[in-house]
Amino acid sequence: MIDAALQPLQQRFLQSPAKILAQWGVKADQITLVGFVVGVMVVPALAFEAYFLALLLLLINRFADGLDGAVARQTNPTDQGAFLDISCDFLFYALFPLGFAFADPVNTLPAAVLITSFVGTGSSFLAYAIIAGKRGETTISFPQKGFYYLGGLTEGFETIVLFIFMCLLPDHFPEFAYLFAAACCITTLSRWYQGWRAFSGGKSR
Repeated sequence: MIDAALQPLQQRFLQSPAKILAQWGVKADQITLVGFVVGVMVVPALAFEAYFLALLLLLINRFADGLDGAVARQTNPTDQGAFLDISCDFLFYALFPLGFAFADPVNTLPAAVLITSFVGTGSSFLAYAIIAGKRGETTISFPQKGFYYLGGLTEGFETIVLFIFMCLLPDHFPEFAYLFAAACCITTLSRWYQGWRAFSGGKSR
């Protein structure tokens, strides 16, 4: 919901470290992969209820997610890098609630509901991006992205805030999961509506 407003602040914050890493020859894709590996480690941390460690790994993963794009802009952004970045992001978002399901059987159903809601937001996001890209459209709010970025009620910032609260208050995971899943449903429905309206011009599939 507020990702676009945070982008300029994030870019200013990451510009200096990104420039240094680019000068050292560090590639954006390397940062993406390291960040993803760190993110995967969240699952066993959550499964063993090491919530502070999981929070630390989450923050490192998200820092890497912003840093890889900043490094790419210092060098040469590629479609390959954008593909890798979005693929790792979406899988990480699904893995995080899975860790809570491993930690406590009580979390299994809410984790499944939350992951399903992520499928809704993710599929509608990517479907819109594919058709918009096919039509040559670009997004004004996120000009630095390597693909069409459609906003919504639940975006990256809101999801990370959710994950942080889950780590800080793990006993309330079911409530957090159900509430955010409901918000994700609103996002999915709004994107379906936006896509249906935007692509009603009669172009063939």
